Parts: sequence; C-alpha cells; structure tokens
Amino acid sequence: MTIEYAVRDHVARVTINRPDVLNAIDAEAEKALQGIWERIEADRDVRAVVLTGAGDRAFCAGADMKGGSGASGLEYWAMPRPGGFGGIALRETLDVPVIARVNGHALGGGFEMVLGCDIVIASETATFGLPEARVGRMPLDGGMTLLQRQAPFKLAMGVLLTGRRIKAAEAQAMGIVNEVAPTGGLDDAVERWLADILACAPLSVRAIKQVVRRTAHLTAAEAQAMRLPALVEALQSDDAEEGVRAFVEKRKPVWKGR
Repeated sequence: MTIEYAVRDHVARVTINRPDVLNAIDAEAEKALQGIWERIEADRDVRAVVLTGAGDRAFCAGADMKGGSGASGLEYWAMPRPGGFGGIALRETLDVPVIARVNGHALGGGFEMVLGCDIVIASETATFGLPEARVGRMPLDGGMTLLQRQAPFKLAMGVLLTGRRIKAAEAQAMGIVNEVAPTGGLDDAVERWLADILACAPLSVRAIKQVVRRTAHLTAAEAQAMRLPALVEALQSDDAEEGVRAFVEKRKPVWKGR
C-alpha cells in the first residue's frame, strides 16, 4: 500500500509509504492521496489530520522522477492535480487542521505539501528545499506561490532561486515550521499539538480554518464581512452553548461537533 490511512479518536493519519524512494510520489500515490483528502472532507468525525512519511529518512522527496510518466515540463504543468502536489499543497476545501509530521527530507513537492499544511512539526534532522531549478524545472504545484506568502520575501527568494536545502532550525526561523523536535521526540510533540487542537470545539476550528484559508486575498474588512458556511454553522451550534456552560460550571466541555 503506497499510502496508509487510518482514523482513531477523531484523528486521521496519512502516511506516504514508499521509503525505498524517500517517499517520492508517483501516479499511483498521487491518485491515492487525492481520494484520501476527499474521504476526509466527507467524514465529519475527523477533527485533525497528521501527514507524514514512512521511515526516518524522508517526509517526501517530491515527484518520483524515475517512476514518472516521462512527461515534459509543459505537459506536467498541464496535467490536472486538484489541490496542488499530493492533493494538499493548494487545497482549499479541507476545513480540518492538518499537521505535517516532518521526519526527514521534505524536498520539491514534499516541501510544497508541507506548505499546504496548517501546522508543521519537524525533527531536528529534517531538511527542506525546492531544488527544481537545479534540474531545469520549477516548483509548479505551490512552491513558487506559497513560500513567498509564508516567509519573508528575501528569505523565500533565497530558497527559490538557489534550490538549496535548509535545516529545520532555519525553516523555523523563517516562520514555516512551528516546532523543531529533538531526535526521538517528534511523536511526543505531534501528540501535544493534537491534544491542544482536540481540546477546542471542532466546529470552531473548522470555521477558523475556512475563514483564514478562503479570505486571504481580501482586505481584513472584506474578510470580516464574509458569511462562510462553517462560520454560520459554528455560531448556531450546540457546541457554542456547551462551551459557555462548561466555562461557567468550571468543567471540561464535551464537544459533539454539532
């Protein structure tokens, strides 16, 4: 199985399982990922997602150039890839938070997938890079458009125009990694972030992500005026009342997701 998928305790775990090729994505894996994101979008029981790669060498090394279709750069650009690389880099319809558990190299499309996630937890041995220009290609699936929106312009251009790799600590300093975990501590860090997410009302989290993701092109005033579906649902939910009751009664809220 090239992509492993499991849901437990409201958390979906998606693992790219191709460690022999540094978890590079071929056509089969791309198709599987697209189906998984659609499945998660339809499952209201899922409240958070963890995306990672199998083994300890790589999160994802990008497109599998050896196992690819042999398409030219122009042909690749024209191919439909809903949501960008891996279906997640540019996805706008997934309203639950996605944590990238970066256990090793995140290169090319792998880095683009990281940029498409909401929270990034990286091992101290992880590296990031967009080396496409070094092989005569470009980061077409989100790299050029996302990195310069998430990191200071000069730092982003330094990565884009050189194809160089950066270490986890530098990526954190650029603002594209939330936490760098010590060797052996990656899973503990991810679980800590998950616990904080799951402590929040799931409909509130969905609404927050939907507003942030779908209004970034607007002015703050225009975004504030948007009446997006997840926002309206959260405001009218039973959980909105439960949160207030729990606070007054000095207890933990029991979220129902409705």
